[in-house]
Amino acid sequence: MSDQLPPIAPLAADEVAGPSPNPATNLLLADIVMRMSSYVLRHGVERAFLTGRYGKSTAHEIVKGRTIPQSLVAVAIAKFGTRSLPGAALVGAGLVAKTLFDRSQSRRRAQLQGDVKLIEQAKK
Repeated sequence: MSDQLPPIAPLAADEVAGPSPNPATNLLLADIVMRMSSYVLRHGVERAFLTGRYGKSTAHEIVKGRTIPQSLVAVAIAKFGTRSLPGAALVGAGLVAKTLFDRSQSRRRAQLQGDVKLIEQAKK
């Protein structure tokens, strides 16, 4: 039994993989599909984290009430964290530091501060 995979037939020079014969269109379609699925997945995960504490409708309003600057900061931090290994380490360390800071405060005080901020966001 051989450990080699059978060779894959290459596309002809005039063939382009994807639904369109135009490679630029295929790249655009792939980008749009990836961004849409990322958006849907992200909002689903955010709502799932919030639903247990705030209920389904309030969780939806909290996610929907996010401001543009909040979204831009999150995107910028995520981009910075995915561009390089040092960026990922810095962002990861920041997230750990924030979590440890929140845990160092009294649990009740931290929960109250988070509740107030999220409920205000849901009302916007």
